[in-house]
Amino acid sequence: MTGLKSSAMRTVDVARRAGCSVQQIRNLERDGVLPPTTRTAAGFRVYAEVHVRSALAYRTLAAGTGPTEARRIVRAAHAYPASPEVLVLLDAAHARLDAERRDLRQAQEAVAAISDEPIADVRAFDAMSVSELAAALGVRPSTLRHWDAEGLVVPDRDPHRDPARATRRYTPTQVRDARIVHQLRLAGYRIEPLRALMPELRRGRRTTDLTAALAARDATVNARSKALLDGTAALSALLAPRAAG
Repeated sequence: MTGLKSSAMRTVDVARRAGCSVQQIRNLERDGVLPPTTRTAAGFRVYAEVHVRSALAYRTLAAGTGPTEARRIVRAAHAYPASPEVLVLLDAAHARLDAERRDLRQAQEAVAAISDEPIADVRAFDAMSVSELAAALGVRPSTLRHWDAEGLVVPDRDPHRDPARATRRYTPTQVRDARIVHQLRLAGYRIEPLRALMPELRRGRRTTDLTAALAARDATVNARSKALLDGTAALSALLAPRAAG
């Protein structure tokens, strides 16, 4: 195996092998992602195999975790090669991807739920008050008011009264939305992602577009997970010669 200190290279050589631009290599060195270089008597940088492997590990990890976290991970590999710091950062990156997968599954469940909720042929008197809907869902009325304040399920109000005092009335469509929010909250779905998801669900009376968007997000998460796996392998290739040395 080629040693990490062998094969003296120029900046352009490292850039070509790592698939980066020359400026990106200089930026990575400046940011501590690449270890310091030596210089010739004329002041030119001299790179080695360790710089190529560092750049490759960074590029692959960045596709899985984003550039900021990738920089942290590779810098930790240089600073603490024998400590668990790198493993801690990698575990956290995997945990974040796992959380994204859970959110995605819950969003897909919500799409299925909204598709199964019939709203045709409803009647005006099918609307429910706060107390009626709270009892039907098994939640406190204050929970429904909180969802209203967060914009998750906003009921109708008498337009001739002060909105703060007007009686809330939930239409059948809003009741359906409340059931979906309740289902996802029980599954651990957070308020912030729900705030972004619910308007898409309301617009998606035909859920084909939203289903396709979620499938695309699923593919993106899979690609990032694969990149994280490949990045971990590249990081291992960077650390292995040091551990043996």
